[in-house]
Amino acid sequence: MMYPFMQLDDDTEVVHSGMAPDGEHVDVYFEKPIEGGFESAWCTLPEYKWRDVEGFSKADIDRYDEFLRSTAHLIIRFARQGGLGHASNF
Repeated sequence: MMYPFMQLDDDTEVVHSGMAPDGEHVDVYFEKPIEGGFESAWCTLPEYKWRDVEGFSKADIDRYDEFLRSTAHLIIRFARQGGLGHASNF
């Protein structure tokens, strides 16, 4: 299951998976609408390992990587709790 996290100022949607069965990894998906389709990319936390990058430039990925590094602790917490809607103490 994927959980919504945030829409960025460039209309990129950020969603994340629940915690992987190993209890350590979370997948984060970035998707931005463009004329005729979408740009998209996956990143696995906590390694910040990018894969399946389609359409985003290196500058885009660098920006999203910086964003993730400042919010990964929240995404991992929400993934453990079943998404932002189920997070306690917020």
